[in-house]
Amino acid sequence: MRGLIADYVRFTDRISDYVGYLAAALIFFMGATLMFDAFTRNVINMPVHWAVELTQFTLAAYYFMGGAFTLKNESHVRMDLIYSSLSERSKAKMDLATSVCLIFYLVVTLIGGISSLIYAIETNEKRFSIWNPSVIPIKALLVACLVLMLMQALSLVFKHIATIRGEKLS
Repeated sequence: MRGLIADYVRFTDRISDYVGYLAAALIFFMGATLMFDAFTRNVINMPVHWAVELTQFTLAAYYFMGGAFTLKNESHVRMDLIYSSLSERSKAKMDLATSVCLIFYLVVTLIGGISSLIYAIETNEKRFSIWNPSVIPIKALLVACLVLMLMQALSLVFKHIATIRGEKLS
């Protein structure tokens, strides 16, 4: 059982890394899109109406895709007032409690995300704008990234339990 859990943790961490690095690369795409928009609007006087909206979608994807990577690397915001003075095992106990709360939050959010995705598919939901893009891809990405965040949160639970037991799991 221990080997299966260690394999799960390594697998989830690896996926979170890949998705996180892909998310980081989206910054360059957003920058290029905004530079293209500025060029077409200011230099050749031919504004493109989709560039800013595409950048907004890309920024949303960036946030969604970076969630599991942030969890894995413990780069999230933490109130460090008391936490920094705790022992490793006490930190793991506190992290375990917050991970359980996080899992509850992610499950509720996932249920809402799935419901929203189903609605978008059934109604062929689109943004009300000049470009009028479908919102199905970004909602599907949200659901996929929530699943990955849940997987990463479960991986953290396993890591915290191992730390509490005095073991190392990575």
